[in-house]
Parts: sequence; structure tokens; C-alpha cells
Amino acid sequence: MRRHRRAKIVATVGPASSSPDMLKKLFVAGVDTFRLNFSHGSHEDHAKVHAAIRALEVELGAPIGILQDLQGPKIRVGTIRDGKISVAAGEKIRFVPEGHAGDAMSIPLHHPEIFAAVLPGQDLLIDDGRVRVRVTRIDHDAIDAEVIYGGIISNRKGVNLPDTLLTLSPLTPKDRADLAFGLALGVDWVALSFVQKPSDVIEAKALIGDRAGLIAKIEKPQALDHIDDILRISDAIMVARGDLGVEIPHQDVPGRQKELVRAARLAVKPVIVATQMLDSMVSSPAPTRAEASDVATAIYDGADAVMLSAESAAGDYPVETVRMMDSIIRATEGHKLYHSIVHATQPATEETPPHAVAAAAADLAEAIGAPVIVAFTSSGTTAARIARKRPVLPILAITPNIAISRRLRLLWGVRGFHSQAVHGYDEMIAHATKTARDEQFAEPGDFIVVVFGIPFGQAGTTNNLRVVQVSGKPASDD
Repeated sequence: MRRHRRAKIVATVGPASSSPDMLKKLFVAGVDTFRLNFSHGSHEDHAKVHAAIRALEVELGAPIGILQDLQGPKIRVGTIRDGKISVAAGEKIRFVPEGHAGDAMSIPLHHPEIFAAVLPGQDLLIDDGRVRVRVTRIDHDAIDAEVIYGGIISNRKGVNLPDTLLTLSPLTPKDRADLAFGLALGVDWVALSFVQKPSDVIEAKALIGDRAGLIAKIEKPQALDHIDDILRISDAIMVARGDLGVEIPHQDVPGRQKELVRAARLAVKPVIVATQMLDSMVSSPAPTRAEASDVATAIYDGADAVMLSAESAAGDYPVETVRMMDSIIRATEGHKLYHSIVHATQPATEETPPHAVAAAAADLAEAIGAPVIVAFTSSGTTAARIARKRPVLPILAITPNIAISRRLRLLWGVRGFHSQAVHGYDEMIAHATKTARDEQFAEPGDFIVVVFGIPFGQAGTTNNLRVVQVSGKPASDD
């Protein structure tokens, strides 16, 4: 199904959206990739959703992406006496590694890695930053702190440490079991939480191999310090603004978002902007104007995809939310200033033949008014290089690998098309014109730009482009 927009929509599946009927409605409304959140639900639940999406894919004849989002480590306080305590600014409190019935001077924090890493002067944020404390003293069996912003500390509330690099693997035993399960199912993308440094990504890549693309979730300040290396190793990134917005000042998040989107474009990697994009639509049939502007900002930044979380997973209006997201994207991309804004942040073309050919294809197609660029790709990289230019016309990526066609559902402006491999020059040109016409991207008489590599089917060999005219013959005669 052709989308009349370039940016993609990722939607989280949950109780409000897990039935086959609802999954179909959401896809028709505009979802390109479905997110399975492994922080919730059983393996059996996720397997049923995966099977329903693959059945829908066959029914509609269109590749659909599936993203597995791993939970990652969860740092929480332990059990508080009477369920909660109230602390005030200026008050002295203490965290301890042992114990199960804490008060203000013995708050359980069963994470030895924190006691090993935290330093005086660093902050701990509790319950998404509603309570902030500053460490004053540390030893092996206690962390003394002063309350900066007071409030309620209750059982099992989350703890963030924005100033502290923790020697903690992003893959817990649960994550490893979930990852093995997801890869066996055949997910297309794996999102890795709690990334702090490049070695975190390397650890996950070693387990995933080439069975799925790896998305590094940028939600820790430490990841921002290593973003170029993290991007180099990852296959995509997600701007996870929820946790990131807890650990860095709120006013810094928009600028960081722009930096991350630009860095991903420079690295020729997809980037997803996520968290609370249309949050009010969890319980309302319409978003706020601020939310509509937030989505539009991500599109103006040049993001490949925007993501829905609770809105589609547990909200009252999942289909309406997807339709709204779709309409905001289309309105933004149709605005007269859109292309000038996106092109203003265009990274310089790298001085390699594959990058130069891809950039030239985008420029040539726009110059001749072609309705589509057709790219033959075995790994998806050729399509990504063209998409990096953010051309005004769609990109039809033809690949013999069904997994790659599904991953391309995440890439800006690209429609992945699964096809048998081509083995010769004339066969390729005929197949390009036939597919462009049959998929209604071009009409007889149109000139299209075709990008490919010789030798055929070999990744990293993008070295040819050609302008060809679409014939009006029946498909069997091409």
C-alpha cells in the first residue's frame, strides 16, 4: 500500500491494538512498523501478534516491519515502610544496599553497581525526577544524600543517575531470553535500551548478527558523548525523549533531538523520534496544538520515523491517533517551507562512488521531473544513501531479501519491494520499469531514474544510474 508521505510511523502494540482486526485497521490507517514492547506482555502474547502481522503481510501483499524493544536494566528503590515516605528539600536521607522496610535513613537500593560508581556531588533522580537528591558521602554500605527537590518516595519507583557512568550491561538475563525469542520469531529490528557507550552496542550486535537491525535507544547522557561511535556500530537510533528528558534539562531536549537527527543522516542510518508525541490522544480523540507542533518539528528536522507508545498500545483512540499522525506528517511535508528547511540541514556528500552516485540520482531525478527513483539493493544501503538526500520524489527499493524489504519500512521516503534477484542489465531495466508502473509510481511515457551496482547482487557496489522511459506495454511484454 502506497503512503503519500515520506516519514514513517511506528506504533506500539498493546491491549488496545493486539487483535488481528485492529492491527489491520492500524496498518491501513498508516502504520509502517509495529513495535513489540517486551517490558510488558508474555512471549505467547508477542508470538500471537507477530503471527497476525505476518498473516496481514500476506493478505495485503506489502512488507511490514516488526520492532522488538528490549526492556533493559531497571534501577528502582526497594520496599518502603508503609509504602511511601515524604522528604523535604534540605533533608538528609540515606540509601542502603540491604533491607526491605526502609525509612528516610534506610531507603533500600539493591544495585551494588551504583554504590561502586556514584560520587559525591552527583544527583539521583527518583520517580522521573519528581524527587532529586545530591550525594554527600559514599561508602560500601551507605549513600548519604541531601534532598534538592522534595516529594514522595514510594515502593519500586525508578531511579535515574544522569551524572554517573554505570558498569552495567544493557542486556539483563530477561533481555537475553527475550532477544533469543524475538530473533527466533523473526523480528526485523531490535531496540536496545540503556545504551551508554559503544561497547554496549557491540555486546548486543554479537548476539544479533545479521538476523535483525539494531536500534540504539539514546536515553542516557553518556550516550550523547559517544554518539558518533554508537552510530557507526548501530543500524539505526531512537531519540528516546522520555528517559533522556529526565536526565538532561528539558530545555536541552529539542536541540539534542536536532543534533541526533542530523548525526543519523550523516551516518546514513534511520532515526526514530519517540515518546509522548500525541500523548493526550490516549484519552482524547484530538491532540493538543503543542503535540501537533511537536510531531511537525520532528518532520522538519528530517526524522525517518515518529513513534506512538501508549497512544496506540493502551489508548482509547488508536486508529484515530495513527490517522492524526499521518495527517500531520502529510501536512508538514506539503508545506511550502518543508523542503528548504530539510535541505538546509543536508550533510555534505561523502567522496565515495556509492555516495556520489546516490546523490547524483536524487539530483538528476528532481531535475528531469521523474516520478520515482528505482534502486536495486541487496542490503538496503543504496536506498539509504538516496534517502539521505531527502529528494522530493519517492524511492522504490527492489530487493531479493524479504527481511530487507521489511526493514526499509523504517526508512524515509522508501517503499521496499520484495522481488526475485535480477542477473543481467536488460532484465534489471525491464524489471525496474515494470515494477514502477505496476506499483503505480509511474505511468507509460514517464522517465524514471534507476540506480544499481555491478556486479549485480553484491552489497556496496552502487556505481551506475540510468534514465529510462516507462513503456505502455502489458507487464508480460516488458
